[in-house]
Amino acid sequence: MGEYSGDELPCLHRMTRAVFLDALGTLVELEPPWVFLRERVPEVSEERLVSAVRAEMEYYKQHAHEGRDPESLADLRRRCAEFLSRELGATVTAEELVDAVRLAPYPDAAPALRALRKRGLPVVVVSNWDCSLETVLERCGLSELIDGAVSSAEAGARKPDPAIFGPALELAGVEASEALHVGDTLEEDVAGARAAGIRVLLIDRDGGDGDGDGEISSLTEIDEHL
Repeated sequence: MGEYSGDELPCLHRMTRAVFLDALGTLVELEPPWVFLRERVPEVSEERLVSAVRAEMEYYKQHAHEGRDPESLADLRRRCAEFLSRELGATVTAEELVDAVRLAPYPDAAPALRALRKRGLPVVVVSNWDCSLETVLERCGLSELIDGAVSSAEAGARKPDPAIFGPALELAGVEASEALHVGDTLEEDVAGARAAGIRVLLIDRDGGDGDGDGEISSLTEIDEHL
């Protein structure tokens, strides 16, 4: 995560009529896939395994928007598995790779979403993800606490491209100036939201102290910035 300065983000003391949230790193966390792949490639060193998986994760990140439907998603997963296999020097199938991807909601996710719902605010997840985003949120027990989700695959654009926020604004029925986006990266969430004219909160669970407009250390602090 890049260095944060409170001066980089706009003031947040305006009327908020809808809240958007990123998925990975904001609402849900990824358990280390290499843990679940360890038995599949016992001949590969731990260092090479971790390095290869991290490289595959970056490859997926850059191509997630290409998984637009079941067919293209299957192709994307196949390519990711082939990429990982080349990095490892050992074969990992698409099915094995998918099985190694385990996601879970952060402890503060559900309470924060419930608080926003109690306020009557539309809540939309906006994330660089393939077409499985809604399924993932459902499996994490969050789908009933949001009003919808927009993936980069659906929007045809990935953050920091501001175009990804267009469908979310339409879904929430608000103008950009009336929305607040919460995410964990300066390069994607902050840059993308600001380019779309949307106010933004940066969540930093590792070091954010939560005091001061623009940065929080827990999703439960969103309520204080509405």
